Amino acid sequence: MLTVHHLGLSQSERIVWLCEELGLDYVLKIYDRDPVTRLAPPEYKKLHPLGAAPVITDGPVQIAESAAIVDYIIHMHGQGRLAVAPGQPHYADYLYWFHFANGSLQPVVGRIMMMRRLYPPADNPIIVASETRLKLALQMMDARLGQVPWLAGADFTAAEIMTVFTLTTMRLFGPYDIAPYANILAWLQRVGARPAYQRAMQKGDPGLTPLLTAANPA
Repeated sequence: MLTVHHLGLSQSERIVWLCEELGLDYVLKIYDRDPVTRLAPPEYKKLHPLGAAPVITDGPVQIAESAAIVDYIIHMHGQGRLAVAPGQPHYADYLYWFHFANGSLQPVVGRIMMMRRLYPPADNPIIVASETRLKLALQMMDARLGQVPWLAGADFTAAEIMTVFTLTTMRLFGPYDIAPYANILAWLQRVGARPAYQRAMQKGDPGLTPLLTAANPA
C-alpha cells in the first residue's frame, strides 16, 4: 500500500495533493512539527537519514525528494496522468516548469528566508542579489501565466503541484510580496478551486487556510 508520510506545513503537501488529483488509494500518516523548534519530530527523522519531507513508502520501496516522488507515483500508480510524455506537445514546457520550483524558485526563497534570520543590513549584496533573482523568477512566471492558464499550457499538470507550495505555504516561514503578479494570483485562485487541492489541504493541514492571495501571514 502506498503510504504518504506528511510533515505538517511542508512541501509534502505536494504528494497528498497529487494522490487526490489521481484518485489513488493511499494511507496518510501525519506528523506534527516540534512545537519549539518547528522542525520534524524524531519519529519523522527516522524515516530518512536527512530527516527531510516528503517521504513515501510503497511496499519495499522508500523514497524521498518531492520531484522524485511525484515522478514515481505518476508512473507507478497514475498511468502517466498529469505528466506530459516525450514527443507530446508542450513536453519541454512541462519539463521546465516541473523543475522550476525546486531548481530556481524555492532555493532563492529559502536563501532569502535564511539570510533575513541573520538580520543583515538592507544593502547586503547576497540579499540584494537574491531579491533581484526572486523578482525576475516571479516576473517570468507571471508572464508565462499571462499566456496560458497552466504552466505547461492548456492543461493542469504536475508542474502546478510542484510549484504551488513555494507561493503559498512557504510564505508562512518567509513572507514575500506576490501582490504585483496578477497572473500568478489568478492561477492560485484556479488552483484553490480544484476539489482535489481542497481535499488535500483539509486532510494534510486541516487547521491551515491556504495562502492563495497576496496577503502574507501576520
